[in-house]
Amino acid sequence: MKVHILDDWFDTLRGLPCFSLLEGHDVTVWTDHEPDPVRLAERVQEAEALVLFRERTRIGAELLERLPHLKMISQRSVYPHVDVPACTQNGVLLCSNMHSDTPSYAAAEHTLALILASYRQIPAQVASIRAGHWQAGVGRTLRGRTLGLYGYGRIGQAVASYARAIGMTVQWWSSDQGRARAQEAGEIVPESREAFFASSDVVSLHVRLKPATRGIVTAEDLAAMQDRALFVNTSRSGLVVQGALEAEVARNRIYAAVDVFDTEPLTDTAHPLLTHPNVLPTPHLGFVTEDEFDMQFTDIFEQVNAYADGAPIHMINPEVWGKTA
Repeated sequence: MKVHILDDWFDTLRGLPCFSLLEGHDVTVWTDHEPDPVRLAERVQEAEALVLFRERTRIGAELLERLPHLKMISQRSVYPHVDVPACTQNGVLLCSNMHSDTPSYAAAEHTLALILASYRQIPAQVASIRAGHWQAGVGRTLRGRTLGLYGYGRIGQAVASYARAIGMTVQWWSSDQGRARAQEAGEIVPESREAFFASSDVVSLHVRLKPATRGIVTAEDLAAMQDRALFVNTSRSGLVVQGALEAEVARNRIYAAVDVFDTEPLTDTAHPLLTHPNVLPTPHLGFVTEDEFDMQFTDIFEQVNAYADGAPIHMINPEVWGKTA
């Protein structure tokens, strides 16, 4: 098959063990990002399979209608960036392993890294010593503080285990069902949403973005946080009401550590989440490790091979295969 891989910005996949799974295919790797669907269609005109790097490129009808040879799209995890009805209408099978039993430990580790780096002022301290000024201020200790995890899921539970290892108390907020599961497991669940935000020294968000969760964190939630509290988002920017975090940070009352943004890649150096001293920003690094890529793309490339062998797996719109098989 003619396989086109999108958005491998550092040409990482060729050097990973998983890439050998594509032997026998005609593979093209694109190492930049092309957001325009018309120009992207020109690039991948001959593609029979598209491989996606998570949500870096939106796949909609305008693109799909220009790809007459495309048979399948292979990716991993949730797919809010893919227009599934448009895929079905254009006869394109979407395959995505939802990995229900495997959390992203890389994302959990990055969450802990952001919390530690923010509390110990690591970016500012590094900049200070490199400039010849030695120490730049005084950080804070995490042991004995309360970490509030919003979203009782796999990544949140991994973060909880790391936080407990350094002596933090962990409490939870989630959907009604998620809070019930947390309580059944003997976890701490505050009596109200406001109490959760108000009593957490650090709030970290671990919720999947879907229509029901878009804007789930409001300006009122952020305003309820205590002075000098830290808000961490390594999940999705759309989970927070647009502009609410920027407005709260501008009050110079809370801190933030964010790995996700409304626009990605974010190249506007004047964006308030990049310029405010209370914010520690990173460029969506949560899942970006060699180990994580090798695990994820093993699944993705196995989906390509399964399709090529006539037995596709992890089908999201199986009715397409029913028509072509």
